[in-house]
Amino acid sequence: MGEQAQQIIGSAPYFFVSDVVKAAEYYRDVLGFADPRVWGDPPEFCMPRRDGFIVMLSQVRDPSRISPNGKINGHPETWDAYFWINDAEALFQEFMNRGASVVYEPCILELYEMKEFAVRDLDGYVLAFGQDWPKSSRTSD
Repeated sequence: MGEQAQQIIGSAPYFFVSDVVKAAEYYRDVLGFADPRVWGDPPEFCMPRRDGFIVMLSQVRDPSRISPNGKINGHPETWDAYFWINDAEALFQEFMNRGASVVYEPCILELYEMKEFAVRDLDGYVLAFGQDWPKSSRTSD
């Protein structure tokens, strides 16, 4: 049997937000995503992008529809999105310098061999960023 062509080429979390313009500004100014195209008049949807990855932000009229995972189960370290990264310390420092709301600082999670940290966006979504740890312990699939 021959090798099949890669079928999944991307993925993006989809978050309901209270103000898509303010959310887009936060992702741009604090998290370093590119200034996204915004759809709607008034604005109601955008897709900030960083390093080839997208977060979809959709404004809702009813704020009760905004439901981060931590809001449901009450656990402060429950993520809404997880990003694999190359350098946790450098990215954490970048976010700190830009005024990110930190959920937890870089730490080593031996259970699954990651060095990770998390930040919270304006609507309460928790974004975790993790680096393979130790760096040499993993090989690509």
